[in-house]
Amino acid sequence: MRSILCGLLLCLLAPAFASGGKRPLKVFILAGQSNMQGHANISTLESMADYPATAPLLKKMLGPDGHPVVCNRVWISSMGCGGNQYSDLIEKTGKLTAGFGASNSEIGPEFTFGLTMEAALNQPILIIKTSWGGRNLMTDFRPPSAGPREYSDYLQGKWKERSLDPEKEAEKIRADSGVFYHHMIDHILMVLKDIRRVMPEYDVNQGFELAGFAWFQGFNDMVDDWSYPDRKQPGGYAEYGQLMAQLIRDVRKDLAAPKLPFVIGIMGIDGNREGSASPQSNFRLAQAAPTLLPEFKGNVTAVQTAPFWDDDLGVLRQRQERKQTVFTPEEQKRLKGISNGGYHYLGAAKIIAPIGSAFAEAMLRLQKSRRR
Repeated sequence: MRSILCGLLLCLLAPAFASGGKRPLKVFILAGQSNMQGHANISTLESMADYPATAPLLKKMLGPDGHPVVCNRVWISSMGCGGNQYSDLIEKTGKLTAGFGASNSEIGPEFTFGLTMEAALNQPILIIKTSWGGRNLMTDFRPPSAGPREYSDYLQGKWKERSLDPEKEAEKIRADSGVFYHHMIDHILMVLKDIRRVMPEYDVNQGFELAGFAWFQGFNDMVDDWSYPDRKQPGGYAEYGQLMAQLIRDVRKDLAAPKLPFVIGIMGIDGNREGSASPQSNFRLAQAAPTLLPEFKGNVTAVQTAPFWDDDLGVLRQRQERKQTVFTPEEQKRLKGISNGGYHYLGAAKIIAPIGSAFAEAMLRLQKSRRR
């Protein structure tokens, strides 16, 4: 019933508004956990100027006054950032600029995603971002079509080892199952129902188009050896890939957008240091698995984020964590580009900013292929 109502809502709204010869408003959805929230402090932007690969991007992010630009044609509604960042339903809205990350002093992929889209499309854009830290796909974002989770003998054995009651643990999981999937869908539909609440300049005669969905999530699933006991083996994360495919299908169904372009951000922390035979490598294959399905050919793609990792910065961060205090002047300068741990891509704008642009570029390629 809920899917039917959602579909009726979108079908009634979008076509009715698309009139008057104006191009429909492009709406992009960004969703995931803490790395979609974004933990790169604005203070790390300056360090991008020291690298040939990111210096040109920084020029697009800063205005003539040296402060982050405010987009004239990109608005954003961000849900889940601020507060405790794990469960609060806190929304922040406005014209896109820096500060729509996990806090007002941070950025995530949304900033450069929006900048890249604005430059490419040359028209008004709305970003709807929903992200909560520490949330997994196995339970928290579990798509409705996945059904109830099965509790393996291995998992129940782990509960018993910790003197936990299996029935009570299973009940907790059942209660949490899909909660953040539904928060995500509910927020998207709420924004679309009244776009002018977020974007006062929106002309209802313009209409809107759901133009793409970018997903950046996975750390909590990747390190969950209770749910994925065979994660060190090839195919050990196969269930994640299956859940990812179900998520895509359910999102498209609940938003009445059967061919909604979908970009999957592949976890890339630590770069390629672990090699091809590691849990992280296995997990990356599972994340990208939906792109190999015939039904998703040409409308789902994956973006590898490992190439944006900086090994040298990672080593500096490890030395910091070991409480080393002796750094060369050059190392001290580079440390200013770090504001968080490795699991958050070091909180480095040098890493996060190119990732946001890569998501947008991948989305643009999907849209181009749809028009062929």
